[in-house]
Amino acid sequence: MEGRPAAPGPYRATKLWNEITRYFRAGMPLRRHRQHFKKHGSCFTASEAVDWLHEVLRNNSNFGPEVTRQQTVQLLRKFLKNHVIEDIKGRWGAENLDDNSALYRFPSASPVKPLPSSCPPKEDLENFSRDKERLLKLPHLSRRTFRKHELLQSLENRGKPGPGVTEEKKADKFHRKEISQEYVEETWRNVILIHLQTILGLPSLEEVLQPTQIIPEYVIYNMTHTSKHGVVILQNKAEDLPHWVLSAMKCLAYWPRNNDLNQPTYSGFERDVFRTVADYFLSLPEPLLTFEYYELFVNVLALLQPHLERIAVEALQICCLLLPPAKRRRLQLLLRMAARLSCNLAMPRLHDALGPRALMIQTFSGCVLSSAAGAELDELLSTRLLSFLMDHQQEIFQVPTYLQVAVRDHIEHMRVAQSKCPEEEMCAILPTYSYCKQITPEEFEEQKVSTSQAAVAELLENILKDKNLSVKDKKKKLKQFQKEYPLIYQKRFPTTENEAMLLENKPTIKPPMLSLRRPRFRSLRY
Repeated sequence: MEGRPAAPGPYRATKLWNEITRYFRAGMPLRRHRQHFKKHGSCFTASEAVDWLHEVLRNNSNFGPEVTRQQTVQLLRKFLKNHVIEDIKGRWGAENLDDNSALYRFPSASPVKPLPSSCPPKEDLENFSRDKERLLKLPHLSRRTFRKHELLQSLENRGKPGPGVTEEKKADKFHRKEISQEYVEETWRNVILIHLQTILGLPSLEEVLQPTQIIPEYVIYNMTHTSKHGVVILQNKAEDLPHWVLSAMKCLAYWPRNNDLNQPTYSGFERDVFRTVADYFLSLPEPLLTFEYYELFVNVLALLQPHLERIAVEALQICCLLLPPAKRRRLQLLLRMAARLSCNLAMPRLHDALGPRALMIQTFSGCVLSSAAGAELDELLSTRLLSFLMDHQQEIFQVPTYLQVAVRDHIEHMRVAQSKCPEEEMCAILPTYSYCKQITPEEFEEQKVSTSQAAVAELLENILKDKNLSVKDKKKKLKQFQKEYPLIYQKRFPTTENEAMLLENKPTIKPPMLSLRRPRFRSLRY
């Protein structure tokens, strides 16, 4: 297991940061405000920024509706620290922003961060090139080589081979049918790479996952050593959770039916048990998804959309197989406990202000996903991912049998091919799958614009379908939307009659009035 590469930099997180900052600068409404008897133009209050950005994050597929208002305040504090915004006097660098009427504005300088360098060292680049060549073509099977005089002698005696040569050919044929363990592991590695690249729709996995980061022993162990519930069983019990943590988690998961702590309960007992579990996971040196696979799981976040739910589950199935067995087991048990606690109506309140689901997500999101460098968007990204993991944990931790079938069929194909053609050197061609076509940068920009417009149009539909909004508030939001995105609004409501029918009220957009000249009246004064 040694020689594993260092964790990749937060490339995807930096791209998300840049997208959010650009979107915030382009879309945040600016207006004139008065403060201390002085007018300030092109600015906004902290509360206005929280309102606007919170709505955007909740409707963004990378973050989702689990984003809280307090998390939005935390992100705005990061904006202030990194000079995405500044206060009305031009001050920045601290995180002293609150949800109040303090005034802020955008600086003239661009807040976009440079992306982490994606160029690996020369040695790693050469290794990756070799691994990339093996992606569709596995290494040749080993075969015996003949010395020069033996080859000449075999050619001379071709018509009447001796008994020694016949025995050697039989032994060679038998040897070529054997498939080494290294070959099987290499097949697993390449099948996983191909499936992940196909699911994620990436032209290359270079920025996401290196071939050396796939440990076939982990994958095979995670698929074969499981309980009847699909939870990984560790052979080395020293790597397992401490007994007192397991007992506390079981007590919470099956409350009030199971309590193997053998202690009398008291007022606040369940809160102390929960705090015991939380303290253990918060004290772990790295997240359960590990720093090494941070970039991989952040890329999966792009799939967490309603119409891509099945694909996201499939991607997470494979990604979670890459984890060390001890990490996978901890993650499974934590998610099972969190999912049960979130819907257990018999559980007393574990927090005065937060419900059970919100408490699970807020407490354990950082224990599941975070970067070694501490990226600004870690909290929002981990919240989104943990929410999805909790909702689909049973499906995600099912063993994807199609991977086993792909590896088995490939190995069997090689055995048959070697037995049929023992004299020829065979190369292993992996099964073909449908790939996402690589596009040009211009096509990517066009698709990015169309995707952004689709997201904004989806936001408009959410406003229209929100039953919790009064007609007055809905009209107010629609007016603001029309001001910010007039073309999208006009496409949705080409005429005022369409708008009136939907709102069941008078049109909010008044048709232009005829321009009538006012008659002149002569003054009666002389």
